[in-house]
Amino acid sequence: RILTAFTLAVCLSSPGKAQQQCTNGFDLDRASGQCIDIDECRTIPEACRGDMVCVNQNGGYLCVPRTNPVYRSPYLNPYSNIYPPPPAPGSVPNYPTVTRPLMCRFGFQLDENNQCADVDECASDSHQCNPTQICINTEGGYTCSCTEGYWLLEGQCLDIDECRYGYCQQLCANVPGSYSCTCNPGFTLNDDGRSCQDVNECTNENPCTQTCVNTYGSFLCRCEPGYELEADGVNCSDMDECSFSEFLCQHECVNSPGSYYCVCPSGYNLLDDSRSCQDINECENRNFTCTAQQTCFNIPGEYKCLDPVRCEDPYIQINDNRCMCPAENPGCRDQPFTILYRVMDMVSGRSVPSDIFQMQATTRYPGAYYIFQIKSGNEGREFYMRQTGPISATLVMTRPVKGPRTVELDLEMITVNTVINFRGSSVIRLRIYVSQYSF
Repeated sequence: RILTAFTLAVCLSSPGKAQQQCTNGFDLDRASGQCIDIDECRTIPEACRGDMVCVNQNGGYLCVPRTNPVYRSPYLNPYSNIYPPPPAPGSVPNYPTVTRPLMCRFGFQLDENNQCADVDECASDSHQCNPTQICINTEGGYTCSCTEGYWLLEGQCLDIDECRYGYCQQLCANVPGSYSCTCNPGFTLNDDGRSCQDVNECTNENPCTQTCVNTYGSFLCRCEPGYELEADGVNCSDMDECSFSEFLCQHECVNSPGSYYCVCPSGYNLLDDSRSCQDINECENRNFTCTAQQTCFNIPGEYKCLDPVRCEDPYIQINDNRCMCPAENPGCRDQPFTILYRVMDMVSGRSVPSDIFQMQATTRYPGAYYIFQIKSGNEGREFYMRQTGPISATLVMTRPVKGPRTVELDLEMITVNTVINFRGSSVIRLRIYVSQYSF
């Protein structure tokens, strides 16, 4: 193996100084002012040792094996490098004529044209690159490098973790010598292989059953009025508005796809607010089936055909709704003097307490006072009489009455006259029709 040591001559000129300086291996010729080569083989004792022969080079020298055929020449010896020995006195020195270079610098070799050609260490497999490296030939030598995706560290090619340096915008997967970029759901990889772009899921195939709203990286589904989004976030199902509140409709709420509507029971009309019910007065509309002898009486949701008042013995009829028991009739001694028939209607479940009927004396006698009471029909104790003045009282409902129901009360007014020692009574026979509904 040939060992090489050489330097290049560089003339350095210091600013402000005229004298030149030469690099190692050269000396300044003061006569010419040029840097000339130093013959190290002559100036350095034992520049090469053993079987090595010193060969001077421009700016350096070489130590080559003595048996190297390139340097076999009559003037080559261990002590005189390329300079021939001094001629004998009186003789003419016989220098060999050098017509071609006898040697090439390190990294080059003679070709068939006796020219120095670069040695391709990579092709000849004479390099010392690590198996993990690649060899790159250079002029006079070679370089050990790594393939793309690796870097050279302490003689080894180590994988570059591109993910660590943010090569990808979103998801990155490092692989030996390379990397792979992917995107989160809702994004697509751009042509540069690194950045991601939002996917508008609503433009291609609408994933929602009704309305799709694109968002960054995803989408939202919306439902039309009257529908609600299901747990899967995609499908819409009809919203049962009737189940939300019992106050949407006054009577009955009917659910329909995407909406609802109110209905009223028979005998009622739906008002313009689309929720309230109004009673139909069949008696006014003459939409009833009463006979000519009967009287049509309207109540909420329906009507009643009232038969004419018929007074029972010993009562005699005074007018259409009043019966009187004559005082001269012995059978009237313990009976109310008059019975007045009255009819009224009332909605079911009316709030309590509630004043529903007023009763008062039509004539006031000197020395007389009046007592008001419920004589019959109050078995459930839902009513009581509250006296509001000397000659008046009010019927009060204390418990809600649910319909449909008919209540008959005998409201008695007792007259007591202490002046003439008189006690008598009058009765209002009140019939209350309680409707089926609360409206």
